[in-house]
Amino acid sequence: MAKYTFQGIPRPLVRTNQTFIVLSVILAVITHFYWILLLPILAGLSGILFEKNFIILIAKSFLKKKASEYVLEDKSDLRFNQIIATALLSASLISSITNHPILAIIFAAFVFLAASIALSGFCIGCWIHFQLRQYKYRRQVKKGLH
Repeated sequence: MAKYTFQGIPRPLVRTNQTFIVLSVILAVITHFYWILLLPILAGLSGILFEKNFIILIAKSFLKKKASEYVLEDKSDLRFNQIIATALLSASLISSITNHPILAIIFAAFVFLAASIALSGFCIGCWIHFQLRQYKYRRQVKKGLH
């Protein structure tokens, strides 16, 4: 029987990415310089498109143990969360550029809240992703496809 190995991201790397996002949002909103959001947007896009988030790659060099020795976070959850965060941060930046500061703050606040709550221990995006997968599964069962 083949041994299943879980391919995940070490929790400290995920937390570093979340912290970077939170700090970027705080800086952008306080300074009204929303171009700061371009850093987490680009990091998110590189992670989504190439599976190489440069924030995580930089943080990886600071790990004290082998990656597999840490609690691992699910890659699919991280990708799902990254897509939402990148979309909302992009909407915030675009809102700022198009002179809609209230929208810029609202979009940034969604990401700030989700990342802050995730840093506190509850991943809202993971919960949403799980509910979405459950919904899809129930639909398949109902149609008799599973």
